[in-house]
Parts: sequence; C-alpha cells; structure tokens
Amino acid sequence: MSAARPLTGTGTWLYARSRAVPLTLAALAGTAVFAVWAAGRLDAYLDPYRRVPIVALAPLLAAAVIGASLFTASEELDRTAVRPWWRRRLAQLLGPTALAAALLPLAVLGDDLLFGPPAMIRNTLGCVGVTAAAAVLVGARLSWLPGFGYVSAVYLASHGVRGRAVTVWAWPVQPGYQQGAWLAAGTAFVLGTALYAVCGARPEGPRR
Repeated sequence: MSAARPLTGTGTWLYARSRAVPLTLAALAGTAVFAVWAAGRLDAYLDPYRRVPIVALAPLLAAAVIGASLFTASEELDRTAVRPWWRRRLAQLLGPTALAAALLPLAVLGDDLLFGPPAMIRNTLGCVGVTAAAAVLVGARLSWLPGFGYVSAVYLASHGVRGRAVTVWAWPVQPGYQQGAWLAAGTAFVLGTALYAVCGARPEGPRR
C-alpha cells in the first residue's frame, strides 16, 4: 500500500504535464493580470456599465485557455485505460476553473450589485461550460469558437433590449444580481462539465 502512493502521485503529475496544466495555470494568472490592468483604465467609477467588456470578455479568454488544455494527443490510450478517467478529466477542468473564478474578480472589485465579482464569477462558469461542451462536440482546438461567437453576438445584440427573457439568453452582459443569468450560466456549466467528464474531448486527427 505504501509503495502505491508515490506511483499514484507520479501518474497524476504526468497526466497534468501531458495536458499542459502548469502552462494553463500560468496563462490564467496572466489573463487575470491583464484584466486588472484593462479594468483600471476604464474609469468605471463614472459609469459601472463601462465594466461590461471586461466582465464579458475576460471570462471568455480564460475559458479559451482552459479549453485549449483539454486537448490530448493520446485518445486511444485514454479510452483503453484500466481505470476510468472521468475523475481526472473532472479535476482537470474544475481546477483551472476555480483558479480563474478566484482571480478574475480582482479586476472588478467594489461593485457587487452590477458588474462586480458576482457577475465575473457567473460568466467564468458559464463560459467554461460552453467551452467544455464545445470540446466534446468540435474538439479542444476549436472549443473557444462557439463561446466567442455567442458572447460576441450577445454583446452586440442585447443593447437596449428589455424583458425577462434577455436576462437568460444575454447572461454574459447582465448585472450580477440577475437570477435568470445565473440560471443560464449555471446550467451551461453543469451540462458542459458533465459532458466533458463523461465523454472527453472529441478526437482530433493529425494535421496534414
């Protein structure tokens, strides 16, 4: 029993390195630093709505970084492993997501009701969920594309739109207190995470 523990730890470290997890964590830290820098140049104290681009785009960028780390060059090895890998896939997704959800709110401190930390955390979870689902459907390399298209479309189309429905479909640009936005983002996160944990990223053939 005592000899199995170092082996398990070594296997976990090798798994993390093969998925570029250390590089992903460093990239997420860099994303947070950039978000803090960008938010500081918006003069959001004059108008909290100036934070909307940061609240919408910083989680999208973090989710793209996480999505890229879901790529694996050994799909056959993963699928024929003796032990089920869904736990490792789940940890691989949740660990970076937790880091992003902890760091990105530092860019929008001081405005909890509108576009402060709650909105940033909600959008981080929602964007990661969309990206994780996309990794299963289109592959990890293109997993950033559906989320980018959706958030961009919402950002452009939701200006001036009112009503309960908009709080659901336009969740990336809603204030932090909107329950409909939390429901939509939370659903995307739960479904995307479960789908990736069970299925893994779609196999991608070598480029020619």
